[in-house]
Amino acid sequence: MALLVVVAVFVYAIDQIAKYLVVANLPLNQYVPVFGDVLQFFYVTNSGAAFSIGSAYTWIFSVLAAAVFVFIVWFSRRIRSLGWAVVFGLLLGGVLGNLTDRLFREPGFGIGHVVDFIKIPLLPAIFNLADTAICAAMVVFLVLTVMGVGLDGRRAPKTGEATEAAPETTQSLEPGAGHPDRTEAE
Repeated sequence: MALLVVVAVFVYAIDQIAKYLVVANLPLNQYVPVFGDVLQFFYVTNSGAAFSIGSAYTWIFSVLAAAVFVFIVWFSRRIRSLGWAVVFGLLLGGVLGNLTDRLFREPGFGIGHVVDFIKIPLLPAIFNLADTAICAAMVVFLVLTVMGVGLDGRRAPKTGEATEAAPETTQSLEPGAGHPDRTEAE
């Protein structure tokens, strides 16, 4: 639980500091080269989801983000794995970063626009650090799932492997064999 909180606070703080610096220092809707054609800053505000989808329904994204926040807080009691704590910490920090924008930025409470500023010309989107954390959480989620790591940190047995709880047994075909109430004499 502590790791989840530390990761979430770190992601949230870095996201909000970066957005503050972008709003204070970058011109709106103008490219600023960072690493030539590989990475650029392009400060925009986004009322929708990825690719500005659903921009007329900004309030729905606020409600969904709040629901995700409540779910993570409620669900976090079950996590006993460091990997899963990182997943949910990244997700929580990212969701809170964008939810803060939706709640407290223009044009108003619950319908605020998210500050996006990272542009990689090979990708079709402009995004922020909260979005990056959410995507990173999904990558770690997939890795843990493919590896079979449960919320408790244990790996699920591979198909065909015996588990400790249910060891493989063999039955004898002899009459009465293995039955505790029968003896050889019966």
